[in-house]
Amino acid sequence: MRVLIVGGSGFLGGELIRLCAGLGHVVGATRFSGPAGGGSSPAEWFPADVRSRAAVAEVVGGFRPDVTINAAYRSGDWATTADGAAHVAAAVARWGGRLVHVSSDAVFSGDAPSYDETCPPDPVNPYGAAKAAAETAVRALVPGAAIVRTSLIVGGGGSTHEAFVRALATGSASGVLFTDDVRCPVHVADLAAALLELAERDLPGVHHVAGPEAVSRYELGLLIARRDGLPEERLRPGLRATAGVRGPLAVHLDCSATRRRLQVRLRGASEFLKPTRS
Repeated sequence: MRVLIVGGSGFLGGELIRLCAGLGHVVGATRFSGPAGGGSSPAEWFPADVRSRAAVAEVVGGFRPDVTINAAYRSGDWATTADGAAHVAAAVARWGGRLVHVSSDAVFSGDAPSYDETCPPDPVNPYGAAKAAAETAVRALVPGAAIVRTSLIVGGGGSTHEAFVRALATGSASGVLFTDDVRCPVHVADLAAALLELAERDLPGVHHVAGPEAVSRYELGLLIARRDGLPEERLRPGLRATAGVRGPLAVHLDCSATRRRLQVRLRGASEFLKPTRS
């Protein structure tokens, strides 16, 4: 199978490349400014700015993937997150193949106790609005696409969340971890495997793919610190509600319907961040 990873230089993109190549798929990947992996990369790399509809169409039309997985986004950039998703969907609609679009729990406000796949987006900040707009464009242009809402992606030490916790614990950064900002973290390897399974089985529609355990950003930080043997006492709790940082609070993704369809097991944060050292 020919798989194109849009946003291949990101954390999730890199995991998708390793997984797909390891399974014998022919992998292409786009990058804007990130590293291309050099000669050791198993992917064929294409420099492309997803904000350019022509650039995306050129890559998809040239590589002709059986599956395109869009993992590209920038949290403060509407053109990349929303317009870029529309450009990817338009290219897939033109050239064919299946589309798996990675969305986010940020499309929800957190006002409801939980959110299943039937819940409409109600974002409260620009990033969530951009992700919701991206979903709308994907649905309109590729009705058979799989739209995957996920949560905080961690695992292996390479995520921005893990890097921030390390910086706080070692004193190289200052700040707090919110106790009122609750998510359902997912391991990057579990998410990548789920995305590929949805692609291989051609399962369309909206899917929620996150861990079964809801934890606050502070609780997640403690789990990361314990796994890495870092001083927990240096992690300071705080409240998003009083910090002036716009965003949803407690967002519990109900993934039960998607989990019943998937063979991949989605682990909770306490399991995949369990310390391995005695």
